[in-house]
Amino acid sequence: MEFTKSLIKGKLIKRYKRFFVDVKLDKQIVTAHCPNTGSMKGLLNEGNEVYLLPNNDPKRKLKYGLEIIKTRKNLVGVNTHMANKIAQHALEKNLIKELKSNDSIKPEVFFNKETRFDFLIEKNEKKIFVEVKNVTLFRDKNTAEFPDAVTSRGSKHLLTLIDAIKKGYKSYLLFLVQIQNMEKFKIAKDIDTEYYKNYILAKKAGVNFLAYRCNISSKKIFIDKKLKIIND
Repeated sequence: MEFTKSLIKGKLIKRYKRFFVDVKLDKQIVTAHCPNTGSMKGLLNEGNEVYLLPNNDPKRKLKYGLEIIKTRKNLVGVNTHMANKIAQHALEKNLIKELKSNDSIKPEVFFNKETRFDFLIEKNEKKIFVEVKNVTLFRDKNTAEFPDAVTSRGSKHLLTLIDAIKKGYKSYLLFLVQIQNMEKFKIAKDIDTEYYKNYILAKKAGVNFLAYRCNISSKKIFIDKKLKIIND
């Protein structure tokens, strides 16, 4: 996925009200939209290098959107709305070896009245649901983690993927690691023990878990490497 315009580098001042960040660009301070309502744990230190996407839409009050934060020498893609675009690009370009050569790829398909999954793939007459989780947490130098806060919605998705298997679908959960230089992935069970329990349940039920790292720059973000999942 290429950015539509060149990103502008600045320094983070603070994030507030979940949707706003103040950023220093040269000698001016601007307020940018924060397209990530999560905790963004470990990313929001004042002075961190950030990259903003400018927009000229007169209907939008804020003229910049936050796309990337650099922390502890790693670029991190923080725009959660980009995650499905990156995943769809990877599916279409056969960058995920377990999900290659698909007959069709449909985004945002309802499984039941309460839940829709990010993708429904059809391949060799099999129907496969794929749910994508954006990963931005790392607490040591080469291991990405999810979640970065308690996620009841995430647990619900795991249980519904199990239900999908019972109804004849294959189920995949893709942890999309938007962090440079990561080599491994694990569930942050100390942050959300319930999510970890449901992850183990889902794994035993036959849900397939994948973790793929992104190549990140100020020009584009795309999937480039599979990571080892190290939870028991």
